[in-house]
Amino acid sequence: MEETKDSLAFKVVAERLTLGITRTLEHMPGVVDVRFAEREPAEKRSLLSWEQKNTCILPEDLRDFYLTTDGFTLTWSVKLDNECVPLGCMMINSVTRLCPLLQPVALFSLPNAPSLADLDWEESSTESGLEHAPAAPRFDSRSRIFELDSCGGNGKVCLVYKNCTSGVVAQQSEIWFLDRSLFWHFLTATFTSYYRLMITHLGLPEWQYAFTPYGPSPQAKQWASLYQPLTLSCELSLADLAGDSYLNKLDPIKAFKGRAKAPAPKKKQPTQCSIGGANKGQGNTGGRHSGTKR
Repeated sequence: MEETKDSLAFKVVAERLTLGITRTLEHMPGVVDVRFAEREPAEKRSLLSWEQKNTCILPEDLRDFYLTTDGFTLTWSVKLDNECVPLGCMMINSVTRLCPLLQPVALFSLPNAPSLADLDWEESSTESGLEHAPAAPRFDSRSRIFELDSCGGNGKVCLVYKNCTSGVVAQQSEIWFLDRSLFWHFLTATFTSYYRLMITHLGLPEWQYAFTPYGPSPQAKQWASLYQPLTLSCELSLADLAGDSYLNKLDPIKAFKGRAKAPAPKKKQPTQCSIGGANKGQGNTGGRHSGTKR
């Protein structure tokens, strides 16, 4: 009886945490093996220890999230040719895995080894065409960056504190996406908004790239068109309203300029010498033929 109550309580918590997305996934065609990992709430002392260690105050919504569950993992697969293929993954790291992205330089590393701070450069939003875009995080001490999700190796979703000062507790945070080319892309201003985005996109592969200028890969778009057609069509329509400035349009006139097929060379007119030689050859041939007739 107690086990039944515990299972019912877990289902209620799971429904509340996943916003009912588990039932939606289970009714989708081809979706199998929907798994939600149950986790205990994080202890308050763990949250306080994290804040003291990193000199940052956790946002209130993220703190409430960790006091409900210490991390989040929901995965689902699709059935292709009688084989289960992992596809969707929604993940939020636990408090212990909410580690700084910029780890301190190891003592045994090379003295002149490059770091992420060496790749940082000044780039104004006006020059990139994004006048109202927030300032991107920095790879140096001006920003404190913590990894929320590794995105399966396709990038990193990070909790970012900007405009930091050494020894001063940082309080204001944002959610940013760092792609594989080490470019920053703003996602949301709060953890709650990002959590809703993650649920809405069903944890599909590369869904964070929908908020980048170049978008997800063609394969990821195919999966999104199957399991998330409404959201994908809205994103494409917004891109059309924006002028499709980020779509890779091919202009064959410009792209293949100078690579057109060369015209066939004109045949040279025979010169008088060649005509004479040809007539001479014909005459000799005629002589041989006449000799044969005799």
